[in-house]
Amino acid sequence: MPADRSFHLIEAVPDRLEGAAVARRRRWSDAFKAEMVVRSFEPGTNVSALAREIGIKSSQLFGWRAEALKRGEVERRVDEAISAPACDPVARGLVEIVINGMTIRADADVGEAQLRRVIRAVRAA
Repeated sequence: MPADRSFHLIEAVPDRLEGAAVARRRRWSDAFKAEMVVRSFEPGTNVSALAREIGIKSSQLFGWRAEALKRGEVERRVDEAISAPACDPVARGLVEIVINGMTIRADADVGEAQLRRVIRAVRAA
């Protein structure tokens, strides 16, 4: 400290660190995002592993999923998959659907609209 007990003001303005790489932000097409969101909702898919596979952070993929759910894009695709079951429910007499560890069992005579409402309720829970 100087003898007159004054002080000096030093101003530091942050800029890019010397030697730091200048990277451009990547832009993902809407088609690519939609494809990855659909893949992330496939049964047995680990979302974090999928994000690592395509080279993004898992939080980014979860964000894309949230946006798609908000717009209702994913729900429509899942509803289409439900309306076209892989097996004939009349032949078995019972339909079982597992969502997030919950099992929904319904007779073959349950209406499609009612089943959709139940599935939406289970997802919201």
